[in-house]
Amino acid sequence: MTSFADITTIGVGGDIARFIEPTTRVGVIEAVEEADEHGLPLCVIGGGSNMLASDEPFMGVVVRDARRRITVPDEAAPVEGSDRTVHVNAEAGANWDDFVAFTVELGLEGVEGLSGIPGTVGASVVQNIGAYGQEVASSVESVEVWDRETKTTRDLTAADLRFGYRSSALKSSMYAAPATPADRFFPTPRYVVLSVTFALRHSAEGTVGFGQLAKALGVEVGARLATTAIRDTVLTVRAAKGMLEDPTRYVEPVMVDTKREGNVIADLKRLAASGAAPAADGTGLPAPDWDRHSCGSFFMNPILTADEAARLPEDAPRFAAALPDGTPGVKTSAAWLIDHAGFHKGFALDGAASPAASLSTRHTLALTNRGNARAADVAALAKAIQAGVKERFGVALVPEPVCIGIDLRP
Repeated sequence: MTSFADITTIGVGGDIARFIEPTTRVGVIEAVEEADEHGLPLCVIGGGSNMLASDEPFMGVVVRDARRRITVPDEAAPVEGSDRTVHVNAEAGANWDDFVAFTVELGLEGVEGLSGIPGTVGASVVQNIGAYGQEVASSVESVEVWDRETKTTRDLTAADLRFGYRSSALKSSMYAAPATPADRFFPTPRYVVLSVTFALRHSAEGTVGFGQLAKALGVEVGARLATTAIRDTVLTVRAAKGMLEDPTRYVEPVMVDTKREGNVIADLKRLAASGAAPAADGTGLPAPDWDRHSCGSFFMNPILTADEAARLPEDAPRFAAALPDGTPGVKTSAAWLIDHAGFHKGFALDGAASPAASLSTRHTLALTNRGNARAADVAALAKAIQAGVKERFGVALVPEPVCIGIDLRP
């Protein structure tokens, strides 16, 4: 029997009553429809990188789209005139980093800064993933979805999707309030992504749009560099933080073929080149790097009102941002708040040398499974951090992952 521990990057979670991997568009729709018609809990999962499921059995249906085709409806070569737009369509089950690698190899600009983010193309638009100065929202032209309410397919435009910081209309349909599941559509949105069409630019160069990335590349923010160089550097920076998924997960039977073999081999070689020790079991694979066994960034960067931000210490990070209602706000760093509330790299609740769950030893924003954690261990750590930050700074941290059977409301 497949469990959430088998198919999530953090490696925790209970058994799944029914696990389905449709290989056709119709099959995806039918699997969703069947679950809805029988009133069964439904979880449509991508790469399992943004999900924390409880240890209890999931008495419903988990659907993982096995369609992974990426196509270019346009000519990849530049067209005459000034318009250098190239459209690329990807089925929802396509691995996100496979998609990024494909576009960079094709000489397209637009998503190179999002290299190394685990997950699938379908999940990328639900979460509006972002990193190093780019968000998926800036490249999405349209999303084909199955509307679970009207039982029809729809093509949603970028405007329809109402993208915001780590949010979209898709994600919003799952929540009544931050981290509070909606009565009807949870843990799967009303709109199930079938495919995404991106509008990218034919260019072998991209813009370096983030200070940390610019520093790593030795250039100024705004510089234009080869997209291959930007991608390679993003992967290097993410690896140094332990924020790349463990590529050895793709040798597990339930994960085989969910990422292109050539890209898995490249990931393994990159890990070996970083000095990772070999596993002791003689497989030739790298030894486990527990900092990679996480949900990625666990808490969203809070966006505060001006009055709330004024109550933070003077040295707290501050960035201009929009509040959910569109009015001006101030974004601060969740990682900074966590660290300055006393939860440092490697923090564990019991203080043991070998804890079940702890903060990453490289990054205070990642909660990690040190090899034998249960979901309850991760949840207890998350709640302690939320309580500590709330007490110290009066700021409520909202989790990024979809939490199934676990209450982490701020």
